[in-house]
Amino acid sequence: MNPSQFPKSTTSEKRQASFTRVLEEIGAPTHDLLRIDLAALSDLSPAQLARFQAVWQEIPHERRQDLAAALLELSEDRFDITFNDIFRWMLHDEDARVRSLAIEGLWEDTNSRQITPLISLLRNDPVAEVRAAAALSLGRFVLLGELEEIDVQAAARVEAALRRAYRDDEYDPTVRRRLLESLAYSGEDDIEEYILEAYNGDNPDMQISAVFAMGRSANKRWRPIVLAELSSANDAIRFEAVRAAGELGLKGAVPDLIDLLGESDVELRDSAIWALGQIGGQQARRALRVCAKSEDEDLREAALESLAELDLFADLEDLETLYIQ
Repeated sequence: MNPSQFPKSTTSEKRQASFTRVLEEIGAPTHDLLRIDLAALSDLSPAQLARFQAVWQEIPHERRQDLAAALLELSEDRFDITFNDIFRWMLHDEDARVRSLAIEGLWEDTNSRQITPLISLLRNDPVAEVRAAAALSLGRFVLLGELEEIDVQAAARVEAALRRAYRDDEYDPTVRRRLLESLAYSGEDDIEEYILEAYNGDNPDMQISAVFAMGRSANKRWRPIVLAELSSANDAIRFEAVRAAGELGLKGAVPDLIDLLGESDVELRDSAIWALGQIGGQQARRALRVCAKSEDEDLREAALESLAELDLFADLEDLETLYIQ
């Protein structure tokens, strides 16, 4: 028989074969996870998810952590795949690191059904790392509520849970930081008091989160503080002030941000470039254009990205002007 006469495998059959092969490779401890086509685990059917769960139970804890981390990294790199069903199941894993990675993996899932398990983890998980991850993840639902993109009652439920937890003195300091950062999305007046109290307190880590929260809040009240903290002796606070200046569109910060373009600290320098792209204006644009001609490839690429964002904002403003006219 001519080979061309053999029936061709359907796409579904090929996908099933690929899925089966990946399960076998995952179950082999000596098989390098980096060489496995984990994309085959995207969008699993209920039956496939059950098969994955069975294999998962048989592999060592360390490999489970590595696999969860690999799935997270792949989901961040590829917009065309999702492991949400796997991550939702991992929320109940016995390993705290796996639970934390699962929470992070569900970051793009804006379905309100995530609220209940996240609140449960925030309240009841025995490990601070997991509670902190849950607190941070719930923040997106506060933002969605402010944008009126989820049910009002669902958003109110999230805010109430975060407030209740923040007022609880028994919470780990790291958890409290994430709670404050998530509550910063809320437009309620009492959140301003939370931020100010943390900023004026004697806990340096909470002060860092307070400056972060100032930027996230989009509240003009914080502009003088953010501007002052651009000169902070505390590197972490200065870094958050740079980000906050960008988020607040703080034009008065442009000269300070330009001064940071020569920083040896690459993260701080790149953050300043990002902030200039958010603030805009002729002075910021000129500085970014100079950076875009740099021989430093990383600096050049960061500047080009910010310039592209400035151009996008300008195009949107032009469209809005035309629409209004």
